[in-house]
Amino acid sequence: MHTSLTDPPPTGTATDPTRATAEEEELEDQKAAITHLGHELRALVEATVRTAASPDTLHRVADGVRAVTSQLTGRRRSRAEIPEVDEFPTGTRIYSPVTGAGSPLAPPVQVKPTADGLVGHCTLGIAHEGPPGYGHGGMSAMLLDELMGRVCAAAGTPGLTVSLQMRYHRPVPLETPLRILARVTGTDGRKIFVSGSITTQTDPDANLVTADGVFIAPDLHRTRTLFPGLQAER
Repeated sequence: MHTSLTDPPPTGTATDPTRATAEEEELEDQKAAITHLGHELRALVEATVRTAASPDTLHRVADGVRAVTSQLTGRRRSRAEIPEVDEFPTGTRIYSPVTGAGSPLAPPVQVKPTADGLVGHCTLGIAHEGPPGYGHGGMSAMLLDELMGRVCAAAGTPGLTVSLQMRYHRPVPLETPLRILARVTGTDGRKIFVSGSITTQTDPDANLVTADGVFIAPDLHRTRTLFPGLQAER
C-alpha cells in the first residue's frame, strides 16, 4: 500500500482481520524490543561519560561493545527510509534523538497534550552536559525545536523549521526534572508561529530558556521531494 500526506485511503479492499492483528502484534513486539535496547544503550552511554575506570577496563569494554555491534546484522534502512515503527509525520518517531524511546541519544522526552499545545517532561543526564552540571545550550535548542515542530503537527499542519530565536535566561540543570512547553501562536498562509519554554518541574514560573519559531508547511511537491519514503511501499 502506498502512503503519503495526500493519498486517500484505499476503498473496496478486502482485509484479513487475523493477518492484520498478527501484523499489529509483530509491530508492537518490535517497538518493545527497540525500546528495551534503547533503554540499555542510554544506560551504557551515561555510564561511559561518568566512568573513571582503568584503561584496561575501557579497552575490554570497547571490545565487548564491538562484539555486540556485530550482532546487529541484516538489512539496514536507507537514509530517507521511514521505519515501519514510526508514525511520520504526525506521530511517534521511535529513533528521534529527543523523544525516541529507541534512541541512545534521547533523554527521552515524554510528550502530552495541553489545553493549548504540548508539554514535554524529561531529565537531562551527564551525556547532555555543556558547562559542568548544566545542559548543553544545543540540547535546549533541540528540545524546543522538537516540541515546537510537534505542536504544529498536533494542530493539524506539520511544518519544517524556518527560524528559531532562542533566549537563554538561566542554565538548565542536569539530573533535574524539566518541563518543555510549546504552543502555536498564529498562522499566515503556510507559515506557523510557535512559542516554547523550558523550566524545571518544581519551578514552572521561572523560565530557563524561551524561544519563538517560524515553521512552514511544505507544499505537495516539496513534501514528495523531501520525503520520498512517504511514497514508498510500506
